[in-house]
Amino acid sequence: MSSSDVESRLVDQPLEDPLAQQGQARMAGRRALITGAGQNGDLPGVGYGIARLLAARGASVVVLDRSSDAAQRTVDRIAADGGQAFPLTADVTSDSACEEAIAAAVDLLGGLDTLVNNVASGDRAGIFEITPERFEELLDINLKSAWSVTRHAVPQMPSGSAILNISSVGVRARGPGMPYCVAKAGLENFSEGAATTLGPQGIRVNCIEVGAIWGSFAAANMDEKFRESRRESTTLKKEGSAWDIAHAAAFLLSDEARWITGQTVAVDGGPFGRGPGGPPVTSVAR
Repeated sequence: MSSSDVESRLVDQPLEDPLAQQGQARMAGRRALITGAGQNGDLPGVGYGIARLLAARGASVVVLDRSSDAAQRTVDRIAADGGQAFPLTADVTSDSACEEAIAAAVDLLGGLDTLVNNVASGDRAGIFEITPERFEELLDINLKSAWSVTRHAVPQMPSGSAILNISSVGVRARGPGMPYCVAKAGLENFSEGAATTLGPQGIRVNCIEVGAIWGSFAAANMDEKFRESRRESTTLKKEGSAWDIAHAAAFLLSDEARWITGQTVAVDGGPFGRGPGGPPVTSVAR
């Protein structure tokens, strides 16, 4: 169902939910581009999970990655599930490459109304422990790439479109500063500003803060000891996966979230650093 159909049914049938009958096909007809969505290694990444879930719910998906092999692996998985996807290779730190990628995606999909800026890279190096060149590189990858992709995508996106940027709970860290966290904080500010700017055009922009999930990105940057302490720091005392992020993303990109924009949603297993929980509840006084 298109966004305009939802609007008209809300007016004509206010006592009925216009999306209630869509079920698992709630993204049918949507045309999505997801950056950094290739399958790398044996663990799922956030982009990979989002691409597969949107396709499973009926969207046509362009899987963009700097590795053509990784992009093709995701596309093959989607095709095996009966979905429609296309691989696309680009370096999104290049503005001209972003412009070309958007044009290619629009050509492949016949339009564009759903965008996920997921590309990320980083390590645990501190803000004063790296060279100016590396600092700039991390800003380009984690922040400027989203701006470049979005600015070329927006002229192609009709009213009812949705954009999602992928951030990290690292922006709330109180430990030593890291360029990765600085860039992600900028991405969240960009998301709110873009939502305000694009709202009159009917384009929604939201952001997800990714918490302590275990996937390809985390596995490349931490050992098992740190993984355990990170898991214990969550309210739920367990780590998440790329699929937890993907389900939140699918909601924010769907018409079910038609009245949500300019928000940063933490998908993190509960707040960090809030102290120990209370005793378990075994009964309720009556």
